[in-house]
Amino acid sequence: MKGARIFRTIQVKLIIIYVLLILIGMQLIGVYFISTMKTSLMESFTNNLNEQANILTKFVEQTLSPSPQNANMTDEQTIEDLRDIVSTLFSINEAEIQVLDASGKVLTTSMQSHQSYVGRKNTTLAVSRALQGIRDNEQEMIGEDNVRKKVVAKPAFYEGKIIGAVYIVASMNELFETINRVNGIFMSGMLIALGLTGILSVLLAHTITNPIKGLTRHATQVAEGRFDQQVPVHGDDEIGQLSEAFNEMTSRLQEALSANEEEKEKLASILTNMSDGVIATDEHGIVVVTNRRAREMLDIETGDGVSLTELLGLSEERMAQLRGPSEQVIMIRKEAPEYEHDYTMRVTFTPIHRRDKSASGTIVVLQDVTEQEKLEQSRREFVANVSHELRTPLTTIKSYAEALEDGALQEKELGERFVGVIRTEVERMIRLVTDLLHLSRLDSSQAPLRRQETDIAEMLEEVADRFSFQLRQKAIIADVRIADEITPVWLDRDQIDQVLDNLVSNAIKYTVDGGHIELSAWMTGADSISISVKDTGIGIPKKDLSRIFDRFYRVDKARSRNMGGTGLGLSIAREIIKAHGGTIALESEWNEGTIVTFTLPTLQERGAAE
Repeated sequence: MKGARIFRTIQVKLIIIYVLLILIGMQLIGVYFISTMKTSLMESFTNNLNEQANILTKFVEQTLSPSPQNANMTDEQTIEDLRDIVSTLFSINEAEIQVLDASGKVLTTSMQSHQSYVGRKNTTLAVSRALQGIRDNEQEMIGEDNVRKKVVAKPAFYEGKIIGAVYIVASMNELFETINRVNGIFMSGMLIALGLTGILSVLLAHTITNPIKGLTRHATQVAEGRFDQQVPVHGDDEIGQLSEAFNEMTSRLQEALSANEEEKEKLASILTNMSDGVIATDEHGIVVVTNRRAREMLDIETGDGVSLTELLGLSEERMAQLRGPSEQVIMIRKEAPEYEHDYTMRVTFTPIHRRDKSASGTIVVLQDVTEQEKLEQSRREFVANVSHELRTPLTTIKSYAEALEDGALQEKELGERFVGVIRTEVERMIRLVTDLLHLSRLDSSQAPLRRQETDIAEMLEEVADRFSFQLRQKAIIADVRIADEITPVWLDRDQIDQVLDNLVSNAIKYTVDGGHIELSAWMTGADSISISVKDTGIGIPKKDLSRIFDRFYRVDKARSRNMGGTGLGLSIAREIIKAHGGTIALESEWNEGTIVTFTLPTLQERGAAE
């Protein structure tokens, strides 16, 4: 594996490419050169043989021709002359020369070892062609000694008649030895050239691959987040330009990542601090992102990896409808524990689209609309209660007025009783409208506080005195308990008196004869005071405690209305205490009694004036 990995490197590939290019070039040059040289040597060798064969043919024609000058020569003299010509004038290295007569019989040969051929016919194809008058007779052959030889046969003519032939067989050993020596020299040169090429290619490849290796190292560092590294630029060539481009890319990538991180932190901060819950899912409906508010609203530690169907408690069919191509909104109501309001959420489903318009996920926004629902419900109840509270006395007034108009006015005693009922109902309506106006001014902050220094003990004693008659009527004992550390407090005496009157009045109404009421005041710190009204009355059921301060809310509606209550007293008390910057709370047990406590800040004269 390691060896195979080496051949994958650019440096080795470049070296191999260079060496292969040189090798292929040398081979092409060598093939062309050797082929051309071989052809040239062969042509030279053949031409030389042909020239010598032509010259020898001339001598043979003169010797064998029946001319007058040869008339006195015997056959032995003729053969002797031919032998002298062949052995002395035409001695060719490693070549055999034969002179043949017109019948193809060997007259003489230049090789002593082949003297036995004299007198025999030479039946080779070249000789046969020559004796037929064909001049160009050449062929190559491999002799008995396994040596490549060149054969040339030329006819000898006298007055147009063939009188003999010349047959030459020349060894081509020297020719091929020369070619082999040239091949050896060429191969040695090629090996030397390849060696030098290998060395030079290593050096050249090193100059190319070193900057690439540097770029690779820096690219790895950039991938690891180290953007402070710069690639050195060694020149203006392509690698230098690549290095400059890489450095520029690194700088821009660092800027882009910094901007991306900044945007990511902004987005994370926005998601974390949003008052609405946000859930993001993938295309399969699996939750990938939840912000803190969403986890709080759904009461989960983490929602990542959970299906949205399971998280919101919806069916698969309903979820498939909500994950449509357009935005959809539903309301989800979570059941609350006993005596608490249900939890209501507005859930908005918005699909996330890719560039190809296919859905890649869903953004779910959770909005807590519990308070809005409560306010809307309170508004509806308020309108209904006001209408009901006004309709009852108006109906009574109308019926009694009609009775008076029909003749009851003529009877003095009955008319006075009807007029008294009408007066009572009108006074009740006046109280209701007065309380509504007061509550409206408190809601709109149009009832400014007129603070004054107030003695708490004196104020509580006066409250007890104001209700002394009602207390005696029901034989209720009222105690006032003031802590020793109580100091005068700056507050709006009239409004706090209204709060205390309402609380004491309620305590008297709902406390049975012979009961007990206690008014207490104590310091709850260096800058606050608490005042409570405690009774031993019938108390309030737990289911009604959470709504006891709501407007027009009555525990026993029929009994409260008969007692002259408007259902706004505790609401007005709460708004007055809030205007003073305090808090009010109510504790009660059914058939055991009720404690209402409100806490006010203790302000100095300067702070109260402000």
